[in-house]
Amino acid sequence: MTLPADSMDKWSRSLTETAERIAGRFPGDLPDRQPVHTVYGGAQIFSADTCPRLGELASAFVERWIPAAPDLASVVGIDPDLATLVHPKIVHKLSTEPVEDFRIDFEDGYGHRSDEEEDGHARSAANEVAEGIEAGSLPPFIGIRVKSLSGELHRRSLRTLDLFVSTLVERAGSLPNGFVVTLPKIQDVEQVAVFAEALEQLGGTLGVGVIPMELMVETPQMVIDQDGTAGARKFVDAGRGMVRGAHFGTYDYTASMNITAAYQTMDHDACDFARHALQVSLAGTGVWLSDGATNVMPVPVYRGDDLTDAQREANRTTVRRAMELHYAHIRHSLSHAYYQGWDLHPAQLATRYAAVFSFFLEGLDQAGARLSNFVESAAKATLVGEVFDDAATGQGLLNYFLRAINCGAISEDEATERAGLTVDELHSRSFLRILEGRKS
Repeated sequence: MTLPADSMDKWSRSLTETAERIAGRFPGDLPDRQPVHTVYGGAQIFSADTCPRLGELASAFVERWIPAAPDLASVVGIDPDLATLVHPKIVHKLSTEPVEDFRIDFEDGYGHRSDEEEDGHARSAANEVAEGIEAGSLPPFIGIRVKSLSGELHRRSLRTLDLFVSTLVERAGSLPNGFVVTLPKIQDVEQVAVFAEALEQLGGTLGVGVIPMELMVETPQMVIDQDGTAGARKFVDAGRGMVRGAHFGTYDYTASMNITAAYQTMDHDACDFARHALQVSLAGTGVWLSDGATNVMPVPVYRGDDLTDAQREANRTTVRRAMELHYAHIRHSLSHAYYQGWDLHPAQLATRYAAVFSFFLEGLDQAGARLSNFVESAAKATLVGEVFDDAATGQGLLNYFLRAINCGAISEDEATERAGLTVDELHSRSFLRILEGRKS
């Protein structure tokens, strides 16, 4: 060899340290379950049975407006054969797990109330969550959204956080699985740093450990910071490893960009830019990304039983257009690798699952063939001692199936059959563990 041994040793040490640093800062997409949506509702009306009741309302909406597969195909424009697969899955999902994630809202969905009122609602909402834990009526993920840490609201925000979490832990003994606190209207990294410190002290004092947080991305500073660099990673780093997700706020963000109300839509070019910048900044960090909400609700214009033919047709047109718009927005998000979004109304649950299920079912055959071939090729390479350096792609394909299973688009049996994996390999949720198992 021409290169000196001592130089090789020095470079090897440097590159090993670099690899370890990269692995620490970019652990990759986590295989943990990510909800497909977050449903928001005001804290003043939350109760232990809120999510089951939302499911009942959504099911009634399906029965009225899309009672059969052909109706679904007609409204959202999917292939009739695909609609035949998707429709019963929607009905089943709404009857078993209608809401995957719910955020009890003390911000936009709550409004400005007296301190006495908000104190009372912080305690009552916490007690309702405790009742939900006992009754088993909570969704897999739940949390609260507090007010911003702006100059005039920060004490109110932190007080609500303290009252809610302290009351819940006192009543239930712990926080529910999948609990998270959402921080909105962020403009400076110090706001995230203070919030992280508050959560750390609260969790430590109450003995519940780390309380995860989510960051709302609603301001330009969260996308491109004041110094001209990518903003999102700085804000996440300020969270001391406690940031679980970053949620894009369509309407606050577009308003901050001086886009007029008529053009503040999910698929505006400004939103695509912000979402892509957010992806680039947080790629490989394991922080979940969520898109925003469609604010056009699929509700009839006219109410009552004694309607004219024209009024009934107006209702039908209004509901169908809103469903079509919501479905299109979700598919737009999914095509850009945003697998989570917000829902604001029980009727939107139907189109949420229609879009998610159709998205995963359409790509199932191709993804299954790719993953099966990928695992086989990678296993052969590692078996003969060759270096296989594309685990991220394998994990991404595996995550596709894990997401499809988690939301109810397919069953475990369907996943193992199409991907050529065993149930144990699927449960490992790790492409590298699958390869290790096949080496032995």
